[in-house]
Amino acid sequence: MAPGQHYFSEQPDTPSTPRTIRVRLPDVELDLVADAGVFSGKQLDPGTRILLRHAPPPPIEGDLLDLGCGYGPIALTVARRNPDATVWAVDVNERALALVERNAAAAGLDNVRACLPDQLPDPVRFAAIYANPPIRIGKPALHALLLRWLDRLTPDGTAWLVVQRNLGSDSLARWLVEQGYPTQRVHSERGYRILEVRPSEADG
Repeated sequence: MAPGQHYFSEQPDTPSTPRTIRVRLPDVELDLVADAGVFSGKQLDPGTRILLRHAPPPPIEGDLLDLGCGYGPIALTVARRNPDATVWAVDVNERALALVERNAAAAGLDNVRACLPDQLPDPVRFAAIYANPPIRIGKPALHALLLRWLDRLTPDGTAWLVVQRNLGSDSLARWLVEQGYPTQRVHSERGYRILEVRPSEADG
């Protein structure tokens, strides 16, 4: 990837090298097109796989969010599992959003909405949020990102975050609790933690 470029660039100038990535889960099989300049563009990220295998299922209806969607493995898997829900796939990376739209169309999933963060309608609230959050953007940016979107959970909603232990999953969980979001670890595997985050107690 070019100097200064990363998967959270808005318009990556890394040359496009699309490839097909197969998502194979017990209940879902998808062939998705990924690309350079997009998070985990060469293979399904192991944290994403663990999240998709072990996070509890969301409500069958309502609005669901894949935060930092990349080329869409979380959004499309959740959409396949929950055809009556609307799944919002949000990313700052425009190449990633184009891939989500392409992959959703190829999979026949018309309940996926890919958009930039500021394009998501303000009234929408989420029954569930799924995220393999971009830890490498740094703590201040990560914290601001999480607070922005966790505040949009419904009162009985839940966010499911997968974070590597050596990238600060435990300290992130403590910070979320300090901000008023009840958080607990619900699964650990291969150095990854799945965190269950509930809405802010201040909003209750």
